[in-house]
Amino acid sequence: MPRTKTPPARKAASKAAAGDVINLDNYAPAYLTWIANKLSSGASQAYLAAFDVGIESWRVLVLLAIEGSISAQKACGVIGMDKASMSRCFKSMQARGFIDIALDPEDGRARIATLTQAGRAVHDQIRDIAMERERAFMSVLTAAERKLLLDLLRRLHENLPAVETATRAHLSRHHPQALRRRGSKDSES
Repeated sequence: MPRTKTPPARKAASKAAAGDVINLDNYAPAYLTWIANKLSSGASQAYLAAFDVGIESWRVLVLLAIEGSISAQKACGVIGMDKASMSRCFKSMQARGFIDIALDPEDGRARIATLTQAGRAVHDQIRDIAMERERAFMSVLTAAERKLLLDLLRRLHENLPAVETATRAHLSRHHPQALRRRGSKDSES
């Protein structure tokens, strides 16, 4: 027996009864998340298959190729990884000979990672794949659109602290118990 379509009036009534919903066609965080997840997943699969290097290690390799050496804390801040994940990543990369780790001479507790020759070599090989993936991803845009997109993404990235401030303000007004559960995370910001 063929299924009948729900009449538009009933669809609208059922949505209204359920309350407002987010229109995913016009919700930027959804697109940013979907794109980031799919790009990361595809990159991770390619890098793991070719070099047995995961996406987190690749991100650290990129930072180290730029900086030469970096603390775990700074790497966490730039990449957005938590401290435990960064610690595991550093240990794995050190075991593979991609980085050397030493204590920061200015702060004996901070660990500083430095890129080794082996780390630089694998970075350079993965970089070629990463650049090809970016070329293919951006190929649907004109040069002017690519520049505009990167400018807009930089502005959005710089605005993230305002998003966290707005989130805390909303929670404070509407869900104060959430701030108590979040505890020290809010006092760190």
